[in-house]
Amino acid sequence: MFTVNAYAATSATEPLTPTTVERRDVGPRDVLIEIRYAGICHSDIHHARGEWGPSVYPVVPGHEIAGIVTQVGPDVTKHAVGDRVGVGCLVGSCGACEPCRRGEEQYCLAGGVLTYGSVDADGTRTQGGYSTHVVVTEDFVVTIPAGIGLDEAAPLLCAGITTYSPLRRWGAGPGTRIAVVGLGGLGHMAVKLAHAMGAEVTVLSQSLKKREDGLRLGADHYHATSDPATFEQLAGAFDLVVNTVSARLDLDAYLSLLAVGGTMVNVGAPAEPLSLNVFSLLTRGRSVAGSLIGGIRETQEMLDFCAEHSLGAEIEVIPAERINEAYERVLASDVRYRFVVDTTTLV
Repeated sequence: MFTVNAYAATSATEPLTPTTVERRDVGPRDVLIEIRYAGICHSDIHHARGEWGPSVYPVVPGHEIAGIVTQVGPDVTKHAVGDRVGVGCLVGSCGACEPCRRGEEQYCLAGGVLTYGSVDADGTRTQGGYSTHVVVTEDFVVTIPAGIGLDEAAPLLCAGITTYSPLRRWGAGPGTRIAVVGLGGLGHMAVKLAHAMGAEVTVLSQSLKKREDGLRLGADHYHATSDPATFEQLAGAFDLVVNTVSARLDLDAYLSLLAVGGTMVNVGAPAEPLSLNVFSLLTRGRSVAGSLIGGIRETQEMLDFCAEHSLGAEIEVIPAERINEAYERVLASDVRYRFVVDTTTLV
């Protein structure tokens, strides 16, 4: 074991503070990564504050990790010292169940090992990317292609794959009409990706204050959901609605925007249950679905796609000492569109 600098939550109510955590020695199939950047995801805040159930403290959040390989185990074949790499929300899975065998480790039937707040194979608790180094088995490390800066690549490991996966699964491309609900950390990547895939993209946001940004990022249209006329005007207009917000919505109103056979897929995770009238589905053959990040193979596919199309996240890089401030700004929707921690400031 060796010790590294980190930032951790020590309770659900206290601010994050500097600390140290232990990392395991590099095993035969392990990769040691010097973390350069770690994105701040809304999930980090939920977990740090115990909003999705009890958390075990201390916990180091961070599952949008970009850095450089500094050591590999003797049996590693996929990565080498000096490689630019990333780690997302998962650092392990059973590898044997049907979802794992088909490359969908995020749906591991045994429960995947999360990058932080999870029990690892050796019985220790995982600690995330708000730290200077991490040791991860090679199968859960992806390559960050040339052409994407490590800072703008970090959020792709969660926000990017979380939106790429449903867009691919539900066939985003030329001739498809896609609505993105919310223009935040997830939503701005959904717009960029859907546009690059060739779809006609509409942003649905509470107000028009981010309209200029939305159009710049690739949206063809932008509407305010606070205006009731929006739902009348856009009734039946979309093949796919991607809901990126972590707040309660009137599902029946949003389902009315779908064409016959259309799907509303949820990637945001509100703490409260959602409800709907089943006739919103029956009368037009519509569907409600959910999607959780993506498997390792698809995450690499997403990164390669982003490199091909020169896509990265819109970011604000901050030193570690501003993490708590960033949390409050995320909750106030005061970021365009992802905070990224410069982990070299963890001293």
